[in-house]
Amino acid sequence: MLWKKSLSELKELLDRDEITPSQVIESFYERFKETEEKVKAYITPLYERALDEAKRLEKDKGEGKLWGLPIAIKDNILVEGVKTTCASKILENFVAPYDATVVERLKREGVLFVGKTNMDEFAMGSSTEHSAFFPTKNPWDLERVPGGSSGGSAATVACLSAPVALGSDTGGSIRQPASFCGVIGIKPTYGRVSRYGLVAFASSLDQIGVFGRRTEDVATVMEVISGWDSRDSTSRNLPVPEYTEEISKGIEGLRIGLPKEFFEFDIQEEVKEAFETFIRELEKGGAKVQEVSLPSVKYAIPAYYIIAPSEASSNLARYDGVKYGYRAQGYENLIDMYAKTRAEGFGAEVKRRIMLGTFALSAGYYDAYYLKAMKVKKLIYEDFAKAFKEVDVIAGPTTPTTAFRLGEKLDNPIEMYLSDILTVPVNLTGLPGISIPIGWNGNLPIGGQLIGRAWDESSLLRISYYWEEAHKHYERIPSV
Repeated sequence: MLWKKSLSELKELLDRDEITPSQVIESFYERFKETEEKVKAYITPLYERALDEAKRLEKDKGEGKLWGLPIAIKDNILVEGVKTTCASKILENFVAPYDATVVERLKREGVLFVGKTNMDEFAMGSSTEHSAFFPTKNPWDLERVPGGSSGGSAATVACLSAPVALGSDTGGSIRQPASFCGVIGIKPTYGRVSRYGLVAFASSLDQIGVFGRRTEDVATVMEVISGWDSRDSTSRNLPVPEYTEEISKGIEGLRIGLPKEFFEFDIQEEVKEAFETFIRELEKGGAKVQEVSLPSVKYAIPAYYIIAPSEASSNLARYDGVKYGYRAQGYENLIDMYAKTRAEGFGAEVKRRIMLGTFALSAGYYDAYYLKAMKVKKLIYEDFAKAFKEVDVIAGPTTPTTAFRLGEKLDNPIEMYLSDILTVPVNLTGLPGISIPIGWNGNLPIGGQLIGRAWDESSLLRISYYWEEAHKHYERIPSV
């Protein structure tokens, strides 16, 4: 069963000509057929197309880092000639005219794309229930959510219909579903990975990252997709570390900070216990643990839910029925067409955030809301900068609870927003963050979050690798 193997194991077999790319894709395709009807991770499966490409690859053996290996990709990242819907009716039939930079870089290394994964519409949500097409289910318990907005990518990696997947993270949309689905999910430093070809939600917060079950797999994909891109003005021209070399350096002497404010939030008892065990074991491995303070972090959620909707309101103004995407029928004039197209094309959560953002940016309220939120963002950044003078990494639970039930929070948006309370500060500061599986509450995974200094994804991956080597969490597979 090749679908049980990691990217590095598959690459070794491919390099020795013991297997072919076609056999790899066929194995994951069989796993997809076994699981997809229950999990619903994909909007657009591409296994048959990947199989055709695999056969072409076999005629001309390549040297890429990911030659002949499969990857799934969130449906807000453009792949030329493939539908990119953002899980929205308004883009239901939009076919991408070009590749995102991350897709170009993966193609150069010989990757085979096996599908576009389900998500909350325009990446707005924490449960993948806000998809215009269908909700994705958590492979560990089909009555629970996989998290969001990258729930499809997390679910496909958890149930192994793909070994790795790309997602995007605006307020925790990689780390929160990684926690709920029991996989690794990394959000790099803002500017480390190009956003060119990522459909924008909140441009100052969005970042493309990676899901995987093995740290080495995540590190390999990070090496490929990272680096400067002239087409993205927020991309930074800095050398990309050899993450696959860095991960095995151990954790001896790493200073880990525990923010006392994180534990003042309402965190489920089982999550606290798993996190305490996690920290004790890191100490045994030579890490040094101390308390730090992030006094402004309690304002992160209100600041985020002013900044992100404000940017969304601006970014989503382009979907008006004129240039591309869905257009309503039976309108009387141009204004009526705009109104009907947007009313019919957008879902409830997207409309809610557009209205919040438009209000916050309006003439009478800009100073009172948006400007104040931006000041809070700066305070949170300064708190982290101060803490990082004392420690190398900051740790806490990824989410306050394990995965909640489908439908449980749909009628209470505020409660849904609070599921991101521990992940949002990382996006506001632009720092790198990772969620790794640290324990279980029955059959439900629990994630631990590590936050690093800007550009220091390596320390996060080192801890992830150390923990994985000791606990082999990847050996546990959901029985879907």
